[in-house]
Amino acid sequence: MPETSFDVLVIGAGPGGYPAAIRCGQLGLKTLVVEKSMWGGTCLNIGCIPSKALITAGKTVEKAKKADAMGITISGVEVDMVKMQAWKGGIVKKMTGGVRSLCKGNGCTIVTGLATFTGPNTASIAPTDGDAYEVAFKHAVIATGSVPIEIPGFAFDEQKVLSSTGVLDLDHVPEAVVVIGGGYIGLECGQMLNKLGSDVTVVEMMDSILFGFDPEVTQVVERTMKKSGITTLANAKAKGWADKDGRIAVTVETKDGDKELICDKVIVTVGRKTYTTGLGLETTGVAIDDRGVIGIDEQLRTNVPHIFAVGDVTGNPMLAHRATKQGEVAAEVISGKNVAADYKTVPAVVFTDPEIATAGLSEAEAREQGFEVKIGKIPWGANGRALTQMETDGFVKMITDASDGQILGVAIVGPHASDLISEAALAIEMDAFAEDVGLTIHPHPTLGEAVMEAANKALGHAIHVMNA
Repeated sequence: MPETSFDVLVIGAGPGGYPAAIRCGQLGLKTLVVEKSMWGGTCLNIGCIPSKALITAGKTVEKAKKADAMGITISGVEVDMVKMQAWKGGIVKKMTGGVRSLCKGNGCTIVTGLATFTGPNTASIAPTDGDAYEVAFKHAVIATGSVPIEIPGFAFDEQKVLSSTGVLDLDHVPEAVVVIGGGYIGLECGQMLNKLGSDVTVVEMMDSILFGFDPEVTQVVERTMKKSGITTLANAKAKGWADKDGRIAVTVETKDGDKELICDKVIVTVGRKTYTTGLGLETTGVAIDDRGVIGIDEQLRTNVPHIFAVGDVTGNPMLAHRATKQGEVAAEVISGKNVAADYKTVPAVVFTDPEIATAGLSEAEAREQGFEVKIGKIPWGANGRALTQMETDGFVKMITDASDGQILGVAIVGPHASDLISEAALAIEMDAFAEDVGLTIHPHPTLGEAVMEAANKALGHAIHVMNA
């Protein structure tokens, strides 16, 4: 007979739910974590991890083709998508198995199945391999994540019209693809397929890709896309599609009239929406807005104080690392600790080519908030390590308060931006000044030196570029 009384019920074992469950277990709380199907959630199974595996594969193919510039001749580069998918699947299997083991190892009861609220302190648990039963709980954490948004005329069938999930499961490289949506998911998928051999066209409703990012940053990615043969249609709207001679004809409305794009796969990446279907929230009194977002306070409590929500169900930014921090904070609040989610910045990373990473305020945001700013900008062409890697597109840009040099934000576009941004996030969290980073000796030759140089550039005494 399964246990029926718990201190904490966690619904969803994605990057918000499983850290919440593990931390609850560490704090001595009797915890039940229920996951519908994918331990590790979207991120580990059909998002962050598998996409980065395939992006790495695409970059490897490209590097092999460009190795001649280093005096290395590589011929006969071929892509075996079936073998690549098996490699990717092995990574996913290892990581998702680790999630289950960590939950159990920290004393949690784990169930694969559905959890549905039947009241403010009760829920029905329906395991995939057994009969349903009811449990009582003192606290609950909702961590059910999000799903891709469909648009009219492009319902997902994962055969011809693909969500981000379908893209990551292709068993061949399509000759041509149309990507609808020029946000980070669309560009990551589109550039990956382009490097593996697909002809790619991106259709974006806004006037530029990566809307909301610093235009200086997005221009670097746009140039790279153009050089690699990717076509971008901005201010354009995909209206529908039809079969045509065994392929797909996508009709796109542009300022110059309708265009017909012929392709083999359509990828729709226009965003994600919260997922609370079948959760039974109406029985709990938990409020949800018209966008499906569950409101929370700084301690991750919903309007029903003993029920918490973390991750994508709480709205933007829908980022795994934000969800993880929220899950840990929720667990500590439940245990009685006086903590809150009081982070100053949630860094964002886009695994395009080149990579983009940001933390804190953009230059435009800083000016809008009334700051007089000083900018320190270092191009990768001035960095020795970037030159040795043949990756010199982009820059490090540090935004500082002109009055005292406090670091307000950092934007990086270029090699390993995803790794370098952590130093910036730490600097912003601790209210560091450009002088703090500039005085810190960074090892040579490394990419990290560019962050130090950007700080010194903002102060007016960078060494490897001219100062104003």
